[in-house]
Amino acid sequence: MPRRIFPISESNTGSAFNQLTSADVRRTAILPREFFNRDAVTVARELLGKLLIRREGRQLLAGRIVEDEAYLGRDDPAAHAYAGRTPRNFVLFGPPGHAYVYFIYGNHYCLNVSCLGQGEGVLFRAMQPVFGIEAMARARGLDLPPLPGIAQLRMIASGPGRMSQALRITRERDNNKDLASSASGLWLADDGFRPGQILATRRIGISKAVERPLRFAVAGNPYVSGKRIQ
Repeated sequence: MPRRIFPISESNTGSAFNQLTSADVRRTAILPREFFNRDAVTVARELLGKLLIRREGRQLLAGRIVEDEAYLGRDDPAAHAYAGRTPRNFVLFGPPGHAYVYFIYGNHYCLNVSCLGQGEGVLFRAMQPVFGIEAMARARGLDLPPLPGIAQLRMIASGPGRMSQALRITRERDNNKDLASSASGLWLADDGFRPGQILATRRIGISKAVERPLRFAVAGNPYVSGKRIQ
């Protein structure tokens, strides 16, 4: 299936590969509840380029979302909500903008955000570290060189499990947290960056409904999981 391209106007505060300062992170606008109260495809596409921010004590950690996947609830055999509400997936049926965290393969946590309250959600697959990079690397058990290149930096958060480990996300700590509020210590924000082009491909790492082009990524960004999507 060919990739579908969704052009987005370029309007940013600097290069996609620049790190942010503490002041940059602190003056970002938290995404409102209404942003998430839409279908998962729209939310997934518009989340690209936004910031995922974690507060660790007095320290902030931040990454720019460069890859995610939409899951369509009861209309999607690959979705955790396909069979209906359960004690595990209840967040997806609650208010939009909340964290749904699950454990997979016995050693990885994956972060999602709820949409619409109909079982729909977006899985975060990769982010580009932009602030608190050394702390995220330590959380991943990585020893970065003094001047790390992209090859070293992408090991921090290119992949859903790596993202969660870099931000110390666990189900016990973060499931059902409000990602539309900084009071939760984990939230999503907008610093004005807009990616120039978004690509849609088949989702990966699943065995059902694999033909649907519901994986979205910033074109050409080296921090996506797997091979760079051009």
